[in-house]
Amino acid sequence: MADDLTPVARFAYEAGTLKATKRTGWWMAGVKDPETVAEHSWRVALLASVIAKLEGADPAQAALLAVWHDTGETRTGDVNHLGKKYTGGTEADPRDIVSDQVSGFPEELAQAVRDLIGEYEAKESPEAVCARDADKLECMIQGIEYRDQGYANTQRWIDNSRGRIVTKSGQALADAVLATGSLDWFRAALGEAP
Repeated sequence: MADDLTPVARFAYEAGTLKATKRTGWWMAGVKDPETVAEHSWRVALLASVIAKLEGADPAQAALLAVWHDTGETRTGDVNHLGKKYTGGTEADPRDIVSDQVSGFPEELAQAVRDLIGEYEAKESPEAVCARDADKLECMIQGIEYRDQGYANTQRWIDNSRGRIVTKSGQALADAVLATGSLDWFRAALGEAP
């Protein structure tokens, strides 16, 4: 292989910072130790594959979009909606961020990553719509889990996230989540009655 993979190696370390980058919006709800961006992205990818399969879209592509959707936060941090109010109404374009991140990558790889972020941001492909729904659904689920841990102020995030899900399958899954207790999976695994 003739390509220098040093820029890819640097990006691997950069991506690792998302394992320590907290999702700051939860602080507004009083959550003392919120999930990280990486933790969020993992469940978004899982949910994106589920929603896409149910919607007849490509689950692998939806999951791939979801894995990459917040990688720009290595450079900007996770700026919550209130914080965005004070950045002049403009936020960094994820397409610009990813172009910088993949600078020096082998061109075929760099283009593939730029295309992924472009597809997600365009919000047009069925897979991008499913990945975006998964992002909202994951936030809703996390809000329910935090609420069940005593953080009552997360209800705003639960309601707002539910209202932004657009696919039929995403909406149906959101309704099922709302009707299911966050520990019902555990009770079912133990064979206990729901």
